[in-house]
Amino acid sequence: MNHKFALLAALAAGLLPASAIAQVAPELPVSPSETPAAKTPAAEAPKPPPPPTAFAAKIAIVEFQEAVISTNEGQRALEEVQKKYEPKQAELEGRNAEIVSLQKQLQAAPASMTDEERASRTKTLDTKQKQLDRDAEDARTAYNSDLQDAYGKVAQKVHSVMVQYVAKNGYTILLDVSNQQQSQVMWIAQEPNSDITEAVIDAYNASTPNITAPTPSAPAAAKKPAATTPHSTTTPHSTAPKPPSQ
Repeated sequence: MNHKFALLAALAAGLLPASAIAQVAPELPVSPSETPAAKTPAAEAPKPPPPPTAFAAKIAIVEFQEAVISTNEGQRALEEVQKKYEPKQAELEGRNAEIVSLQKQLQAAPASMTDEERASRTKTLDTKQKQLDRDAEDARTAYNSDLQDAYGKVAQKVHSVMVQYVAKNGYTILLDVSNQQQSQVMWIAQEPNSDITEAVIDAYNASTPNITAPTPSAPAAAKKPAATTPHSTTTPHSTAPKPPSQ
């Protein structure tokens, strides 16, 4: 029998005096209504945050895309992509020239040509033209993909050098003005030496002294893989490289 039940049994049998009850009875909790109100310190009012501190801004602007493709490494990377697709460009131009020649032959065909033969030649021309258009589009897509990839690899490294440059020279704000149509900067008063594009190019070239600028080549070497078809005299251009997310 535990202590509680032994105590109750002793009380019932009159074995314990009242003074002993007070000594062995467990201390009962005081009713909340009888508990004196605890003295809690008054809550201190929160202090207002300090006002923002104004600082003198030193603003720099940069044409980041131009900086990337103007570095020695950027020029070499883009040149490698162009050279990779020169054979495809030559092939597309040759096929296009063939279609133009066949078209001229059909137009100059004598009136004695049968309708069946004329229809057959027209169908052949149409098939060749559609295949050329598909191949030219595939080449442009592949070219743009390789161009973006080459640009992105160099852009990441140029970005790191650029951030180091602005931090070292005490600039507090850097604005990229490469694309005025997408930029949210409506206007900025350009102070002397605020455009750091050339400085970033020089800083990056200095950080990669083993990479020299490519030797200037003939304009024909800069052609892009796209064919000029008889239906259009405009050669589609490739998509310009996009700056990386910052």
